[in-house]
Amino acid sequence: MSSRQDLAGGAGWVLFGVVIVVASWRMERFETMGATAYTAPGLVPGIFGLVLMLLGALLAWRGRRQSAAAEGGAEPLLNRRIAWMLLLTLGYAAGLVGRLPFALATALFVAAFCWLYAEGSAPLRRALGAVAAGVLTSAVVVLVFEQLFLVRLP
Repeated sequence: MSSRQDLAGGAGWVLFGVVIVVASWRMERFETMGATAYTAPGLVPGIFGLVLMLLGALLAWRGRRQSAAAEGGAEPLLNRRIAWMLLLTLGYAAGLVGRLPFALATALFVAAFCWLYAEGSAPLRRALGAVAAGVLTSAVVVLVFEQLFLVRLP
């Protein structure tokens, strides 16, 4: 990655972390039910948001530091792989979740992501691996969140 990409990417991760922290802070805390701060549903996402902010800041700092050095040919800030990743992620969050059962939406998202980024394998093997990854990931996520953490998924 070029220093320009590191700087912009780091800023993007910091912004994304801020959005997560704000959203987790706005989540219901269930204080009226006697819940403690440690059991609030927004605690773990808030911590993840803070970690994203920290790592994004480190990435941006690295990009800023490297920009002082002479750089060869500049790479585009938004390449095809990043554009597909953004499209898939936004499509999942804004298009699938809430419109399809969560398990199906997650399986489709993971399968599409794996299929798109799997390289060097035969088409049938790539497709079967992507479907298997989607189904298994979806099953584990639903099982862990609904049975272990007792969180209702959308």
